[in-house]
Amino acid sequence: MRPARALIDLVALRHNFQIAQQLSADKTLAVVKANAYGHGAIACAQALADLADGFAVACLEEALQLRRAGIKQPILLLEGFFSADELVLIAEYQLWCVVHADWQLDALERAPLTQPLQIWLKMDSGMHRVGFFAHQYRAAYQRLQACANVASIVLISHFSRADELQSAATTEQYQLFQHTTRGMDAAVSVCNSPALVAWPQIRSDWSRPGIILYGSQPVPSSELQLLPVMTLQSKIIAVRELPAGEPVGYGAHFIAPRATRVGIVAMGYADGYPRHAPSGTPVAVAGEVTQLLGRVSMDMLAVDLTDIPQAGVGSTVELWGKAVSIDEVAACAGTISYELLCNVQRVEREYLTN
Repeated sequence: MRPARALIDLVALRHNFQIAQQLSADKTLAVVKANAYGHGAIACAQALADLADGFAVACLEEALQLRRAGIKQPILLLEGFFSADELVLIAEYQLWCVVHADWQLDALERAPLTQPLQIWLKMDSGMHRVGFFAHQYRAAYQRLQACANVASIVLISHFSRADELQSAATTEQYQLFQHTTRGMDAAVSVCNSPALVAWPQIRSDWSRPGIILYGSQPVPSSELQLLPVMTLQSKIIAVRELPAGEPVGYGAHFIAPRATRVGIVAMGYADGYPRHAPSGTPVAVAGEVTQLLGRVSMDMLAVDLTDIPQAGVGSTVELWGKAVSIDEVAACAGTISYELLCNVQRVEREYLTN
């Protein structure tokens, strides 16, 4: 069997969630959308079922997957519904739902539901993706109050620059949200991972941590004692001894500056490792940190074994995890940890529970 795999440490996941809980003012939804950021939504939700006040996913399909796996806690649909006929299933499976547009209000008012829903009313406070603008928000809130299909309302918005500590945008968005919602008798949800960590002055009855659950630091210079949940791992499958001046990989992007011992690893961009990670990106082999050499291929990549003489065919390679920070790999590749984690595919996932 091909040795590429992702080890998912569910003990670390629980540890990170408890840190998020400590930062939260009140209740905490664990965000497990996009297959729990590539970690496996069902396994992660099951691991957090006794800790989380609920879960957040992107869409109905993700929620139904959890419900059918036995998850009974509240589940919030962050993107709401995409067509009116989804409302019957949302009610049947007792899901919570974001509403962000007039057409959704119309559909909710007309829906023949047997029980009312908890609705999270989305305000566009500056992100400018979805949500009611400030001048529309109170009218939307009043329509929900008058709607027989609505059991309760949570006021929700999303910060666009909470990871930028020097930006005034988060304060401005929060102030706009506070001003717009003044006098509305409803719980509030505005804190994602960066807001929880970097903006403790912001009040949120429901927090929505995502990336911090999986062990990635959400803002620069964060000192949270997070544990990596995913270790992306494979093995050396071949070794090449190359003289100085020889190229490695497609396009000869790396030329050996000295006699170089090269290890070939069963891992590539089809597994989710970033194709644009440059030579020099850290990789751990047999427990020692070395570097990537040349372009990443679809199924293989090359690493420098010159200074790790004990490493050879069969040696374990960590692409990210405890020895190599995913945040550092992401920075080298010019992307973010969210993308790397979500892109992990094809590899087997193995779940660690102790």
